[in-house]
Amino acid sequence: MEPQMDSVTGLYGEVSGFPTPVSAHVSEEQLPEIRTYTVTAEWSQSDLVRGSRFRYSQQWTLIADTNHHKSIRTVLPPGPCAHVSGESLSALSPIGGQRAVVRETSGHQLLEIWNHHGIRKCLNLTALNKHGRVYEDVQFGCLSWSECEQKLLYVAEKNKNPHDGESACRKDRSVYCEDWGEALNNKSVPVIFVVNLQNGSVSELQGVPPDVSPGQALWAPGSQSVVFVGWYHEPFRLGLRFCSNRRSAIFKLDLDGNCECVSGSNLSVSCPRLSPDGSTLIYLQGQVFGPHNQCLSLQQLDLRSRKTSTLLDVVNRPLTGEFAGVYEALPSCCWSADSQRVVFSSARRNWKDLFMVDRQSKKVTSLSDSLPDLSKVYGSWKLLTVEKDLLVVYCSSPNTPPTLRVGFLPSAGEAVTWQTLQQPGMTFDFHWTVLDVTPPPEEDNTHYSGLDFGAVLVKPTRRLHEAKIPLVVFIHGGPHSQFPAEWNSTTAGLAQLGFAVLMVNYRGSTGFGQDSILSLIGNIGMQDVKDVQRAVLSALQSDITLDSKRLAVIGGSHGGFLSCHMVGRYPEFYRACVARNPVINAATLLGTSDIVDWRYSSVGLQYSYDQIPTAEALAAMLEKSPITHAAQIKAPVLLMLGAKDRRVSPHQGLELYKALKSRASPVRLLWFPEDGHSLSRVDTQADCFLNTVLWLHQHL
Repeated sequence: MEPQMDSVTGLYGEVSGFPTPVSAHVSEEQLPEIRTYTVTAEWSQSDLVRGSRFRYSQQWTLIADTNHHKSIRTVLPPGPCAHVSGESLSALSPIGGQRAVVRETSGHQLLEIWNHHGIRKCLNLTALNKHGRVYEDVQFGCLSWSECEQKLLYVAEKNKNPHDGESACRKDRSVYCEDWGEALNNKSVPVIFVVNLQNGSVSELQGVPPDVSPGQALWAPGSQSVVFVGWYHEPFRLGLRFCSNRRSAIFKLDLDGNCECVSGSNLSVSCPRLSPDGSTLIYLQGQVFGPHNQCLSLQQLDLRSRKTSTLLDVVNRPLTGEFAGVYEALPSCCWSADSQRVVFSSARRNWKDLFMVDRQSKKVTSLSDSLPDLSKVYGSWKLLTVEKDLLVVYCSSPNTPPTLRVGFLPSAGEAVTWQTLQQPGMTFDFHWTVLDVTPPPEEDNTHYSGLDFGAVLVKPTRRLHEAKIPLVVFIHGGPHSQFPAEWNSTTAGLAQLGFAVLMVNYRGSTGFGQDSILSLIGNIGMQDVKDVQRAVLSALQSDITLDSKRLAVIGGSHGGFLSCHMVGRYPEFYRACVARNPVINAATLLGTSDIVDWRYSSVGLQYSYDQIPTAEALAAMLEKSPITHAAQIKAPVLLMLGAKDRRVSPHQGLELYKALKSRASPVRLLWFPEDGHSLSRVDTQADCFLNTVLWLHQHL
């Protein structure tokens, strides 16, 4: 086993080690004879040797066509990669070529201001003791320059009141403090701070309503007021990570402490983005409670008239091949230079696509390669930024790691001319295809009739001396998320080892319209289970190289919930199961999850903050849970649990572990004491992949 373990670990190091772009910036310079554009991209890369991720930056110089500035004539070779160390947040100033950085060093957080002559100013925010830690997460975190470039704003944890005195601190030191749940530990009371770069003062911005937690802040035009998202935290906080259904609003706060709400009431909002001309603020809007991820509308607020209108509405039933709605956050720079178009990425069936919407016509255009779906080289397009009308994106597919590409926004009726800046180190020779699956009439949803779904099938090209290929069914969590046809290191590693992988986008996945998402409410453990099985049967029927006698199922969170359902409901069909932080018993999870509202919504029950569990509600949760089928499970089950998981308590997996052990069913449990719900530490992910492969080899 030792050589095999070494080779598996080495393979995982290879497929997980491809860098992924995380951000980009564009600058422009007009020289006497030519116009140049500089693209700076920051990448994240995993390294198994050091057991961590690190970041580096790289620059490209693009020379524009002399006669047509919106066309690239030459791309010069890139500069060397430069390691980016300790940066939590960074932001470039609007015009002056300055860069602000919040940096972690020796347990302190420093605010650094850099210009062309080196470091201009450095403040030790920790030593100043004006606040707790600066927020760097995607939910609250921000770092925004004023127009005059003399002020910066950011969000940090509020200090405990220093005027309470020692006796009060001693009395309150054990008082429970709510936070915002999974992956947001110890983030409880965010506060907006403003730094005056002339005198070095750091001050809290007063006037935020007391029942609101602010984040995603930016300066309004003129820099005399601030726009931010405020999440309501009364009567108590619910988990915010991966949840676009939390009650929130857009607020405008001036420097004198006058605050007003500028969006609707009882809605969920995020991603405020100001147009280059300062006239319009766009933001995403959704419903409160219900599905924790949903199809969102794109709103536009005219800052002069104070009128709000819908730029893109929720898409209930997308037409085949057409735009399917907005499902993910907007990049920080998403406007065209003329403030008339907005660019974004979003799920579209089994793909992730790049779109542009025109504010006048409200027409949505796809900007990715104008090829039919089945001919596309890349299954996923992700926008990093659009600046000076230059799009910077990264593309990937199941056999092609992330690839950095650029192209100018096209004129009406034209396509983007894309140029590749950085090819991945290698591509892989396995084959992938997209499946569209239509449920039979008996599995149709009577309230949302006629919905279909999909899957992505990835296969090794050569069969490694075997007549038929074993199939691993890979189920995404969420449940309202997606497996797009993009680079996935787990899938790539399994395909390299000779397994076929079927990634299923059951009804309720994003990219198929809001009706598909709503169809799963009240039907978890039934509709999604049947969809997975239907997808597997469709794949086996359409591809005779797949081995119907060697099937395994893997997944995490709701994907783990479904994996355990599959081996319990179809005990003769699957020969192995791997589940990461699975939901096993929704009734016992009720009191331990940071998203208690979803425990009710998922089984079709309305949620309110003052909800008291009833026997009927608990019975509905238990009925839809895989624990009810535990006695029928025959396939060996490998469980992987994060001890610090606040979304799905590790006691869920332990409940199944004990049920299987008591019946002498083969089960193995891996316990990761320092990991949470995503099992995202580099050493954890390597351990999970190694154990998954050995489990599949042993039992298939």
